[in-house]
Amino acid sequence: MTNAPASSKALSASGHDVTPLSADEVARLAEKLTPEERHILLDHGTERPFCGALLDNKEIGTYACRLCDLPLFKSGEKFESGTGWPSFYQPFDSAHIREIEDRSHGMVRTEIRCARCDSHLGHVFSDGPPPTGLRYCMNSAAMVFDEAG
Repeated sequence: MTNAPASSKALSASGHDVTPLSADEVARLAEKLTPEERHILLDHGTERPFCGALLDNKEIGTYACRLCDLPLFKSGEKFESGTGWPSFYQPFDSAHIREIEDRSHGMVRTEIRCARCDSHLGHVFSDGPPPTGLRYCMNSAAMVFDEAG
């Protein structure tokens, strides 16, 4: 077994760098966050429903991680779930997210984190629309929207 050079990058199928960031790099990027963004992304918090800036966004583009800018979802995969959070039926690239079992608040859920910076993004549920049947329920404060895509 050979070791890859430390400078090698892990690329997703869509060609994005998903190499995990160091704790120092995450801390440096986190300096730009507001207290609410920090609470959601780093402390695994949740914004109040129906309050997120991206909930009603209908523009064409890409939703990316607020901390590290990794593309997470395409606008064409967003749908109105009625839950109060932006919802998507599939990720931009499955390698861009990590799923973690979440047993907080007396229930079992699947937490979604950014694969590159490990920021908390939201949760995924199995009550979404076709073709996947999934509902990625995301915090607006965990994402930025890029019209250019």
